[in-house]
Amino acid sequence: MAAANHQKKGRAKRIVVAALALAALVAVGVGLAVAAGNDPGEPDYSGLAVETAPTMPQPPKVQGDDDGADDAAAESPVPADADPAAESARPLASPSTSGALHVEGSRLVDAAGEPVQLRGVSTHGLAWYPEYVNQEFFDELKRDWGANVVRLALYSAEEGGYATDALRSKLNELVLAGVEYATAADMYVVVDWHTLTDANPLTNQWAAAEFFRVVSHDLADHNNVIYEICNEPNGETTWADVKAYAADVIPIIRANDPDAVIVVGTPTWSQDIQDAAADPLAESNIMYTLHFYAATHQADLRERLRTAVEGGLPVFVTEFGICEASGDGKIDYDSADAWVELMDELNVSYICWNLSNKKETAALFKPSCKKTAGFTLDDLSDAGLWLVDTLGGAGFDAKEVMLARADKKSNKTGSAMMAFSSDTIQWQLNVADKWKEDGRVFFRYEMAGSNYSAATEKWSVAIPFNENIQVEDSWNCEVAVSGNELTVSNAASNGKVGAGDTVSDVGFIVSGTKKLAVVDL
Repeated sequence: MAAANHQKKGRAKRIVVAALALAALVAVGVGLAVAAGNDPGEPDYSGLAVETAPTMPQPPKVQGDDDGADDAAAESPVPADADPAAESARPLASPSTSGALHVEGSRLVDAAGEPVQLRGVSTHGLAWYPEYVNQEFFDELKRDWGANVVRLALYSAEEGGYATDALRSKLNELVLAGVEYATAADMYVVVDWHTLTDANPLTNQWAAAEFFRVVSHDLADHNNVIYEICNEPNGETTWADVKAYAADVIPIIRANDPDAVIVVGTPTWSQDIQDAAADPLAESNIMYTLHFYAATHQADLRERLRTAVEGGLPVFVTEFGICEASGDGKIDYDSADAWVELMDELNVSYICWNLSNKKETAALFKPSCKKTAGFTLDDLSDAGLWLVDTLGGAGFDAKEVMLARADKKSNKTGSAMMAFSSDTIQWQLNVADKWKEDGRVFFRYEMAGSNYSAATEKWSVAIPFNENIQVEDSWNCEVAVSGNELTVSNAASNGKVGAGDTVSDVGFIVSGTKKLAVVDL
């Protein structure tokens, strides 16, 4: 593939056409977009040239369980000299510095053959939330969030889907516009054929063939495009079905873009990567999809990922969430963090679901947020706060992110809780260490505070525990215990805190039983 900044005849015209098409989608309302916060299962079909508007609502994102892992894997080994720590220290990969990507063994590598990791976000269905596809926001994703990839999710069969509602030319232009925005932001982009309710990609193979023939032709001069040819095969779909579908669609892409990385979904909502490991495709530059939702999919599926990658299978987590598999329900921060730790260790790329303000846990924006760019921490959902914390982008102050998250998790090393003092300082309480000794459990807590109001000459905060505690040590503060409540007050050196200033390097060690925990504050 040619470099992203290589201008071929007609490309400038495509940029203009794509941008105009996107503006028409968002501003005029061609039946794809819905009002922010509305149910995306009810798009406005007024004025469309379709005889009957479908009435099928958007289905929930239901996935199967992750039982029955198979240890079979492909033969290409992970390089013996791989150093995950060294890899994580490398600068963020981008098209301008890393060039066109390709696959070597189980690794996604750059033009020079060095391993790269892509980390970013996915749109929700482009037909329902096209407004987030804009240049200002994509620039923001790279600059502020720390993302280096964005996924454009084009549903195949739902309302507004490519194969359903005869809006194909407009969806094509929206995808092209999104790619141009990602290119200008110096990000990689995954063009996703989002199979879901059609279950078997063979069902709408004709539409997929048409779509990929058009977009791969128009994007052949880009070095930053990855094609995901089927999102989540499910139901009775077998790996043999997926291979038959891939045998038809991949040559269509290769005819226009011989070297593009292509990602192939796996059965059971892209969880059965062991099937692909046992019988991989013969083509080069192929990766295989694993999807997970942290509150549902846990240690057994993580072990399946490890087995596959260490066995040589190139895996790309093109979609994940930190909630339940429905896209809603509770968040499991511990499982989410364990997933990220494993993916970073294995150098597996990952993309978080989803850029929307839909009223569901997986949406990264609060339902009340109507913005399409210029997001602050106040605009982000709990999932959104977790993501910006995980990506660690330069646009968000790490201490402010910690304060905003206020996870209120149990006493595990690295967990965080929020405490509010009686004065003007907002505190973050973190578990820095934990150990056992002489039948008791010891916790070392560290505190950091930000003053969002008027200057103060002194401060104190009461921290309730779920049982009586014993103070073992403290630093840069005064402490007093009354039963199960610990009061932490300023030392002589740090009581004066100006408006907008912070307090740090404050901490204490307490002990109790193994069930000791801070009460949610």
